Amino acid sequence: MATDTSGTVKVFPEYKEGLRDLDGFSHVILVYYFHRSKNVKLTAKPYMDNCQRGIFSIRSPHRPNHIGMTLVELVKIDDDTLYIKGVDMVNETPLLDIKPYSPSFDMAVEVKTGWMEQFLNGKRSKRMTIVNSEEDWLHLK
Repeated sequence: MATDTSGTVKVFPEYKEGLRDLDGFSHVILVYYFHRSKNVKLTAKPYMDNCQRGIFSIRSPHRPNHIGMTLVELVKIDDDTLYIKGVDMVNETPLLDIKPYSPSFDMAVEVKTGWMEQFLNGKRSKRMTIVNSEEDWLHLK
């Protein structure tokens, strides 16, 4: 949801070669560790709602495994550093993996959004952009 934020990902020297060919992608998926989350909660209140929800139906950092993932725009790669937009992590977040985003593999066209549906249809925040189809996604680019 943080489309205006920018940041960098610095890759350890021993993994730099793994960045080869990534510069042709517009977006990447970052898998990371919620290193500041010390609690585990099986229910929590999501920011867009006012009631408790099951932890696996929300994106809270207080998960049993403390693993998060996010989709970011890849602006450029310079040596061992990725410049990205749409960052929703805090500084010094340990990165576990980088995966190229591909609509052919990663985008579900017909989806259900469970309890979030009420917030995503007509009541959504001005910060949110809902992508319902590949056509919508291409229009945003």
